[in-house]
Amino acid sequence: MADRGGDLSALPKEVRDQLAELDLELSEGDITQKGYEKKRAKLLASHIPHLPSKTNSSAPGPSTSSASRHHRSHRSGGARDDRYRSDIHTEAVQAALAKHKEEKMALPMPTKRRSAFVQSPIDTCTPPDTSSASEDEGSLRRKAALSAVLAQSLQSPDYWINRSVQSSSTSSSASSTLSHGEPKSQPQPQPQPQPAASLLADLLAHTRIENSVPPDVTSSTPQERGSRVDLAPAVRGMSRGQSRSSMIETADGVPVNSRVSTKIQQLLNTLKRPKRPPLSEFFLDDSEEIVEVPQPDPNTPKPEGRQIIPVKGEPLGVVSNWPPALQAALARWGATQAKSPALTALDITGKPLYTLTYGKLWSRSLKLAYTLLNKLGTKTEPVLQPGDRVALVYPNSDPGMFWVAFYGCLLAEVIPVPIEVPLSRQDAGSQQIGFLLGSCGVSLALTSEICLKGLPKTPNGEIIQFKGWPRMKWVVTDTKYLTKPSKDWQPHIPTANTDTAYIEYKASKEGTVMGVAVSKISLLTHCQALTQACNYCEGETLVNVLDCKKDMGMWHGVLTSVMNRIHTITVPYAVMKACPMSWVQRVHIHKGSVSSCDAFLNVFQSHGLKPEAICPCATSPEALTVAIRRPGARGAPLPARAILSMGGLSHGVIRVNTEDKNSALTVQDVGHIMPGALMCIVKPDGSPQLCKTDEIGEIVINSRAGGTMYYGLPGVTKNTFEVIPVNQAGAPIGEIPFTRTGLLGFVGPGSLVFVVGKIEGLLMVSGRRHNADDLVATALAVEPVKTVYRGRIAVFSVTVFYDERIVIVAEQRPDASEEDSFQWMSRVLQAIDSIHQVGLYCLALVPANTLPKTPLGGIHICETKQNFMEGNLHPCNILMCPHTCVTNMPKPRQKQPGMDVGPASMLVGNLVAGKRIAQATGRELGVVEDQDLIRKHQFLSEALQWRAQTDPDHVLYVLLNAKGVAVCTATCAQLHKRAEKITATIMERGGLNTGDNVVLLYPPGIDLIAAFYGCLYAGVIPVTVRPPHPQNLAATLPTVRMIIDVSKAACILTTQPLMRILRSREAAASVNIKTWPTIIDTDDLPRKRPPHIYKPPTAEMLAYLDFSVSTTGMLTGVKRDFDKAALLLLCMCFWPSVYSGHQSILIPPLELESSLPLWLSMLSQYKIRDTFCSYSVMELCTKGLGTQTEMLKARGLNLSCVRSCVVIAEERPRLALTQSFSKLFKDLGLSARAVSTAFGSRVNLAICLQGTAGPDPSTVYVDMKSLRHDRVRLVERGAPQSLPLMESGTILPGVRVIIVNPETRGPLGDSHLGEIWVNSPHSASGYYTIYGEESLQADHFNTKLSFGEPHTLWARTGYLGFIKRTELLDASGDRHDALFVVGSLDETLELRGLRYHPIDIETSVSRAHRCIAESAVFTWTNLLVVVAELSGSEQEALDLVPLVTNVVLEEHHLIVGVVVIVDPGVIPINSRGEKQRMHLRDSFLADQLDPIYVAYNM
Repeated sequence: MADRGGDLSALPKEVRDQLAELDLELSEGDITQKGYEKKRAKLLASHIPHLPSKTNSSAPGPSTSSASRHHRSHRSGGARDDRYRSDIHTEAVQAALAKHKEEKMALPMPTKRRSAFVQSPIDTCTPPDTSSASEDEGSLRRKAALSAVLAQSLQSPDYWINRSVQSSSTSSSASSTLSHGEPKSQPQPQPQPQPAASLLADLLAHTRIENSVPPDVTSSTPQERGSRVDLAPAVRGMSRGQSRSSMIETADGVPVNSRVSTKIQQLLNTLKRPKRPPLSEFFLDDSEEIVEVPQPDPNTPKPEGRQIIPVKGEPLGVVSNWPPALQAALARWGATQAKSPALTALDITGKPLYTLTYGKLWSRSLKLAYTLLNKLGTKTEPVLQPGDRVALVYPNSDPGMFWVAFYGCLLAEVIPVPIEVPLSRQDAGSQQIGFLLGSCGVSLALTSEICLKGLPKTPNGEIIQFKGWPRMKWVVTDTKYLTKPSKDWQPHIPTANTDTAYIEYKASKEGTVMGVAVSKISLLTHCQALTQACNYCEGETLVNVLDCKKDMGMWHGVLTSVMNRIHTITVPYAVMKACPMSWVQRVHIHKGSVSSCDAFLNVFQSHGLKPEAICPCATSPEALTVAIRRPGARGAPLPARAILSMGGLSHGVIRVNTEDKNSALTVQDVGHIMPGALMCIVKPDGSPQLCKTDEIGEIVINSRAGGTMYYGLPGVTKNTFEVIPVNQAGAPIGEIPFTRTGLLGFVGPGSLVFVVGKIEGLLMVSGRRHNADDLVATALAVEPVKTVYRGRIAVFSVTVFYDERIVIVAEQRPDASEEDSFQWMSRVLQAIDSIHQVGLYCLALVPANTLPKTPLGGIHICETKQNFMEGNLHPCNILMCPHTCVTNMPKPRQKQPGMDVGPASMLVGNLVAGKRIAQATGRELGVVEDQDLIRKHQFLSEALQWRAQTDPDHVLYVLLNAKGVAVCTATCAQLHKRAEKITATIMERGGLNTGDNVVLLYPPGIDLIAAFYGCLYAGVIPVTVRPPHPQNLAATLPTVRMIIDVSKAACILTTQPLMRILRSREAAASVNIKTWPTIIDTDDLPRKRPPHIYKPPTAEMLAYLDFSVSTTGMLTGVKRDFDKAALLLLCMCFWPSVYSGHQSILIPPLELESSLPLWLSMLSQYKIRDTFCSYSVMELCTKGLGTQTEMLKARGLNLSCVRSCVVIAEERPRLALTQSFSKLFKDLGLSARAVSTAFGSRVNLAICLQGTAGPDPSTVYVDMKSLRHDRVRLVERGAPQSLPLMESGTILPGVRVIIVNPETRGPLGDSHLGEIWVNSPHSASGYYTIYGEESLQADHFNTKLSFGEPHTLWARTGYLGFIKRTELLDASGDRHDALFVVGSLDETLELRGLRYHPIDIETSVSRAHRCIAESAVFTWTNLLVVVAELSGSEQEALDLVPLVTNVVLEEHHLIVGVVVIVDPGVIPINSRGEKQRMHLRDSFLADQLDPIYVAYNM
């Protein structure tokens, strides 16, 4: 091998062959590395004098020995012995890879946690069990994570990232909060092209990120949206001079350009290279057209020859002593040549085990026939009748028993169906074998005693019911169990007729197993034709190395041999595996004839193998033997080979390769057609039209010696066994029916037949044909010695996004390194691209011995494909290349200017552009009975004082713990007094002025409510802040600190435990604890009353500040004044107890998580009418209690009292979740109408609510393709690409909603998608800003339409939606206007000019595999990144990569750039149950996620 010291091409051929043999021994583990080096040095010593003693064997390079590859392909062949027929020379692969040799590895290697790819030992034959995890999985995972960090630090010195910042918290650090949506002022530099992409990656690793911050594509038009949506710099806690990039770089001391972001940049550079084939022009994705309509390439080669003429084989000769039936031949030899040997079987060492003579074969077959017909069942009710089907289940190692059973069935006139021995209940292909047995009506199986003992059994000793099999009765056929026939009994041996003789099984490309019925006359004729073609003579010896139960091994070694009294020596597969030379030794000892592969000639010619003795043949289960090369005379010239252009072959035409020898395929003939047969070549798809002479097509045969039908499947039979070819005009060429063989080929000069592949191995990619075997041969030529285990490679195609995509799966050697494996995968990509001009979709490496096997040890392709599609392959390395091979994507949308409704549109009354303006109005605010009371106590603080006086003992709040016990209650008087104590303390110790901001740092509960009212009494502004998580201070405390700084809080009110946390040493590690404002703990306050209680002079005074981090990572503080607060309570009853006197029962979220039934139990116990929850609570109950409804019912839980269960959300209603919740708890009395959706946003917390008074909520189905184009097209339920949307509820009193084009700010028509704007007295008054950026406030809270109603002030919700007038009537009798929320405008992803909502992609991803617990998507430059949480074993992590890529491509027409697999709970979710995608994005780019696996799709 060239890279192991000098140029080996100059060495003599014998030495090169010995080196190749040595390489093979090393690759298959037959020799140690040390022994290999020693032997190799000895071999080369005389030829290369100055060879260093220790050669470098680490650098992979293409093998230069052709002979070694041929030999290897023979050794590794299993059931598909003909698969390496294609002579793709190693030199071609070497030349194809030479272009890339100078380049360093440009593709970014996947990031992998070390524990995710622990290899199974080499001797395990099944994948490791992943059903149960060890008890201490957490500790193992921690150790693995630690070892991964150590390994990384050893590998790369620059791995200096502070790992302590990893977190999965709901709040993020300053970088998370500040990194999204900042206006981009600096220009974006374009990366300069470099000779090697790796140089660029190395350069990027040491470049500051500000020089390469990519344009962000998560917002529609960065400048406009940036200025409109982003918060003022002051709110973000940074000076205006700071740029976004510097914040990203320095936040938490973690620069973004760590390992991950460098790799992403490397991936971007890789994807910038030109693709091949180049993307041509596409049609717009307007209505039904999704993919490119391919334009015909004028340079595509087309067939030019004349129409083919059917080829006739030589006549089948008539020999006088040929028997009238095969059974008659056995009877004749059994009587006249009883001592003549019929069969010799070898043991595992390759020595003869036993010899069966023709006499014994005849007598035992006779006994079995008699037993089957007369000894099973009774005389009146025999179990078997002539014509019944019987399964033969015998191992290949016991051919004698199989011969006896087969001929016994023929003599009894029952139909044998030979099948493989099932090894386990879930055996590869077992279910399909069951389909075969069912279609053939088999209910009885014959087997040997040893085989029966080896079958898997139930605990009580019965043979298990195999998956998919009909019920079977098992009969043992060992001689001691057979009955000698009575003297008057003779078997009935009729002359061969059209009745079925036996059934041979065949697997289709899809994996379905069908039975090909062979009639008695076909059986006999086939034996005669083989005898004539192969010149078989009576008494010869034949060595059979093939499976004697089917195909060539059966036709030559079991049937034709008996007809000609040939002595067959059977070499079972196990012997071949242990001693590959055993069959050659048998040929030498017995001077037998041999059917072998052409590849042996190079190896065995020196041992006396005559070239003319090699007889390649073409066979098919349907047509049996199609063609065979006749044994030639000594010294006769060998037929020439055809050197064909692979480019021509991929278009189905024959072109002699003259230009590029690297993309040439050398094929040799398979001789002439069988005697007595007629052959045509027809087009493989569509009607069976005759091909032209220079066209590749499917071989069809008319012969008496072929199969007759697929047994029990008349429909499929007609399309295969009764084909009548037609000419170019479509007229039949005759009335003779032909049989499709499934072989692709052509007729060469002298009527020689050439086969280039099989239909089942055909991969149709973008209209071009590729052969799986050719791709295997190319992959094998890319020096797999260090990577691929025993050359085991499977190639198949999967249909993804309207085309077939090629997948290669190989078994990886246990000792292969990550670097070697990835190097090999990238070289295979390059070789296949160069030689076959086709892109690979996926290349996967699985642990050794884990691919499903065929009975002879080959790879079961259909099972492998099924495992890949179902996510059960468990690869240890994977490389997806969708960017290079998916070339039929829709053209990116170009937005057409002037298409939207603008101020120049015709506006007549309430019509815009011919449609009703999309607006909806809630009913007017009703007049409350005691209007004076409301006017008198219009402020919240006054309402509490009034209740404390008039009804002091009325319980307002009850706080429950996880056990449902009330740990705290508050009556009107108690709450008022606690609020007064807090007010007095604030005034005394805080030294505050009216209007100062005070942070309330409390867990949810009565303390928080008391502190809130205490602030209102004191005239200060409460700012409620979620407390930091004690176990995760590093991630949650900085957000608390930031809100305190941004709000300019003068004081912090909190509890004693939280105060200790704020001043702890752990807190000091995250923030500066010396600069906290005054901290007051409110746990034990003295009984003091304030001198006076503050009353706001006007209702427009600020009441409280509402701070929160949005899902896009923005920290915003919204101002709520007294007027808005009071009106809000009237509409929504958010603080219902104080205002309306209701009693509220409070359950803190943490208590609910530890005791799931708590909420539902309390609803039942307290007979609650109205309850409020979030989607996260609903999801917890659905997942955790879904299986316990019967138990809850038995405990007396009853939810019939619940009138409304309102889900508070700032998002699109989760239809599937609410429906699941309603259905699950329907048995507990929950009304179907009880679950109500609500919608509110930052600018207005209460816009609509479903409620029970209005009409039923309406659901519509919208076309997802139209939604991406910002259009709404309603479709029927079940339509493809449809998305169900449920209305968010009835518009609340006093609220007006209008749908507006977010860019032109003009109103839109009914059922048009736009931004939801709201006009309401309780909208928030603005963002809280220090520098008084009024433009931002005006933009969001006081916006006017560009035309229509120019004087009305609207607040922008930032949500996309539409209004549809329904046929339902509301309470006032008017038609109901339903508001449908689609999603947040800020969260949408703009990719390929289309607008995507993350939730839609995430829903698809979560459906892709059972182990995906949660998922989130975001973009980085133009790459889509999918993060999926893995709920199963880490071995399943890599299964998710292709499934996620597939589903997003299929359903959303997007190519995923990066797939990140993480542990459960890593995706941050806020208190409202919303995913914090931008926090996730920042954590990913800063390498803080500790992922299990990161796949960079090429």
